[in-house]
Amino acid sequence: MTEAPRKTNVSHIQLRLIPSYIFLIIVSLISVFPLYWMLTAATNTTVEVARGKIWFGTNLLVNYQNLIKQQDLWRAMGNSFLYSTVQTVVCLFVCSLAGYGFELYHDKHKDRLFSILLLAMMVPQVATLIPLFMMVSKMKLLNTVWAFILPSISTPFMIMMFRQNSRNFPVDVLEAARIDGESELRIFFNMYFPIMKSTYAAAAVITFMNSWNAYMWPRVVMKDNSAQTMPMLIANLSNGYAVDYGMMMLGVLFCSLPTIIIFFVLQKQFAEGITGSVK
Repeated sequence: MTEAPRKTNVSHIQLRLIPSYIFLIIVSLISVFPLYWMLTAATNTTVEVARGKIWFGTNLLVNYQNLIKQQDLWRAMGNSFLYSTVQTVVCLFVCSLAGYGFELYHDKHKDRLFSILLLAMMVPQVATLIPLFMMVSKMKLLNTVWAFILPSISTPFMIMMFRQNSRNFPVDVLEAARIDGESELRIFFNMYFPIMKSTYAAAAVITFMNSWNAYMWPRVVMKDNSAQTMPMLIANLSNGYAVDYGMMMLGVLFCSLPTIIIFFVLQKQFAEGITGSVK
């Protein structure tokens, strides 16, 4: 007797969800279209791209040959991978240590220091550009990986993220390890790091993407063409009187693929880490 009304209610709920599904499908298609257009434009000529052609062409090999003739593509890719990887590793280590210390060490002055640290998030990068350049220049670090990573070796956002997630770390385990005589570094590497893997994954995605897409600071400190990164290479392609849009979109595709792959590989851990950081 109760089966029919229940089935009717389920069918009504499903019918109500149809407009929501249609809306989500439309929004998804709109969101994916720029990526699709980038893929198709990389296979077309400049004239075809200017005409608005949105299907695949046959000019991919020609665009690639023109790209490697005009720019040192693989050196720029290697530089970006090197700079971004080193910055990600160093930033995660420093910021996780800071977040661990701010949350799990008890001191009455740490909240004041943390508040001052958060105020640094309000300072725009442009305001610190000249002093940072003078410091790097005096240390003779121009055109090196250290010039790239030093200003971002620690960021207030990453420290705040690790501190927030450290609140979920079981304090009983920490106290038991200290009673057993474990050093703080052993506790950090053997206990804190395995528990906080999702936070590390989310922080790694954010840091790597920010580092990979950085343009202004590398443009200032990387004077040599052999030290240029992928965003700098893309900017060079857009200079001049005539722009080859097919070649430029192929360069944008090469620049976008690494971050897309990393995000899709770590998307589950990224979602878990971000969710944990705001609890």
